[in-house]
Amino acid sequence: MSRDDDRNVESRRIIDRVGAETEASMAKRVSDHMSGRDADEKDWAELWGTRIGRWLGLALLIYLVYWLINFVVSNG
Repeated sequence: MSRDDDRNVESRRIIDRVGAETEASMAKRVSDHMSGRDADEKDWAELWGTRIGRWLGLALLIYLVYWLINFVVSNG
């Protein structure tokens, strides 16, 4: 049983490490996406247009979710 326990502990350690790395990389991807890092940094209009558009899109999504919840609750 000791060998199985060692394998289980090692497996959990690996899974926890992969999970932590995945969360960190996902947070960085979201941060990079919202700040427009994939836009051409030499073109200020494209850079700021990308940033503003993505933040406005997020704001619209939040508003639509709020409206939908409010609509369902008030008519339910």
